[in-house]
Amino acid sequence: EMQSLRPEADQIPQIGDKVLVFVLQPETAEGQIIVSIDRARGEKGWRLLQRYYEEATSFEGEVTGYNKGGLLVDVEGVQAFVPLSQLVGGRVDRVDEAGDRGLATWVGKTLRLKVIEINRRRNRVILSERAAVQEWRAQQKDRLLAELREGDIRRGRITSIREFGIFVDLGGADGLVHLSELSWDRSKAPEDMFRVGDEVDVYILKIDQEAKKIALSLRRAQPEQWEGLIDKYAVGQVVTGQVTKLAPFGAFARIEGPLEGLIHISELVDRRVTHPRDVVKEGDILPLK
Repeated sequence: EMQSLRPEADQIPQIGDKVLVFVLQPETAEGQIIVSIDRARGEKGWRLLQRYYEEATSFEGEVTGYNKGGLLVDVEGVQAFVPLSQLVGGRVDRVDEAGDRGLATWVGKTLRLKVIEINRRRNRVILSERAAVQEWRAQQKDRLLAELREGDIRRGRITSIREFGIFVDLGGADGLVHLSELSWDRSKAPEDMFRVGDEVDVYILKIDQEAKKIALSLRRAQPEQWEGLIDKYAVGQVVTGQVTKLAPFGAFARIEGPLEGLIHISELVDRRVTHPRDVVKEGDILPLK
């Protein structure tokens, strides 16, 4: 009745220690009271798990074993189960690749978990790492949104690379660096410049508290690169540029390298025009001052 105590964890009680016990038999023929440490620990574990479930509280649990379907976690003497589908994505991939050997590597590790199902009559407790991590990230995001200020420069880790930009984890919440804010040199694709897991400095462009979105910039966190690019140009210099975009107020033109400049509609021609397309079109190569 004390099998749940593990010698390697220094859990074996010593003389004088107080321990919680469950009374199995009030009195034997010899006049003894038969008690159980395992049953008491199990009762405490069930009550604790029920409280975690009712309060939707996450907690840390140590992996004590595994089977084909997932991991086993001991919570105060109660054997709970974490299905593979409830592990965080990357862990599932590694387990699938390594098979049972991959599951064995998790024994002894601590996971943040949440109770998603409990049925004492059937002796069934299902835990989820995924739900606990999602909750933790939501809390971290709220904290970050309150803490961050537009104009700050923060260190983050790249979590995803897409055609329209990259996502950077700032410590519990992801922000988006749009394609236009990746680099002063816009000739390269995101996947050619970055890798998932890279650590980068980002500039906080905008914080949308209602939508809970964070807009970031990589290039504005590196103003020295901009200075290096424009060192070769001076006011009054004549350069060659190619028209890249038209807008009601003027035309944008790319000069040597990654730089784009605005030709205001009033600087396109000596006469008054209603729209830049009356004078130029995209792709035109022009001398510009």
